[in-house]
Amino acid sequence: MKHNNTITDTNFTFPNQKSVYKGKVREVYNINDEQLIMIATDRLSAFDVVMPKGIPFKGQILNQIATSMMKATEDLVPNWLTATPDPNVAAGHLCEPFKVEMVIRGYLSGHAAREYKAGKRELCGVEMPNGLKENDSFPEPIITPATKAEMGDHDEDISREDIIKRGIVSEEDYLILEDYTRKLFQRGSEIADMRGLILVDTKYEFGKTKAGKIVLIDEIHTPDSSRYFYKDGYQDRQDLDEPQKQLSKEFVRQWLISNNFQGLEGQAVPEMSDDYIQTVSERYIELYEKIMGEDFVKADVSNIQERIEANVLEYLK
Repeated sequence: MKHNNTITDTNFTFPNQKSVYKGKVREVYNINDEQLIMIATDRLSAFDVVMPKGIPFKGQILNQIATSMMKATEDLVPNWLTATPDPNVAAGHLCEPFKVEMVIRGYLSGHAAREYKAGKRELCGVEMPNGLKENDSFPEPIITPATKAEMGDHDEDISREDIIKRGIVSEEDYLILEDYTRKLFQRGSEIADMRGLILVDTKYEFGKTKAGKIVLIDEIHTPDSSRYFYKDGYQDRQDLDEPQKQLSKEFVRQWLISNNFQGLEGQAVPEMSDDYIQTVSERYIELYEKIMGEDFVKADVSNIQERIEANVLEYLK
């Protein structure tokens, strides 16, 4: 399998381009300080490390889930998106991002479960009831924000009180972020339920437009930003103390751990064979089809760079 059918790096020069920001997976082009062109690459990141090879169709999958979920929630919460000029590209308003990630959890899983196991009954200033076991649902969803880390650092848990006290977000704005987070999670849970899934936990990011309006930015309800369980058999697995069947990129983390890699100093990223990369691509397609409830249509990948450039230039006209 040739690897020119993935996009792992871009180097475009668009008209009126001011700057480019390269994240772990997305590359964001600032056009005239007015709008952003966000390109979802096929890079795969795990344990805060970007893997050496791209995963075919991963960028298209993430972009299409995120943009479609934004359209499915825009009646509740305004977002930054204005167009999707290409399967890998989203375009929208330039925003000043808030420096917090709004994490919301309906279940005791992941980071929350690890803290709970360590004996903590409070997370980000929010109480967690006694008597829960891993993957049980909370009486109601809890919001456990994290500060957005500077490059290379891990995000840190923070309480609502600290966010407001330290002036990271004003109280007035923060109340809007909380309200929007709950509304999005409620809608995301309803969509997941229709697809035979449980939305376990997720994160949302918000920004302010130049006009001062708070909008949803970045990705939403994707397998990279959210954890899903299969609804079928959930309660049986809980009753039998069995692990839940997950729909997230957890399978990649597990493969890396079994190959002695957790992003720690001195550890080398294990070699991913073409066959393994193919299976990861197939898993992402399966994730797409479960979350979206529709067949995945592969875009033409004979020359992704040219395709993206042509579509974005056409859009910018």
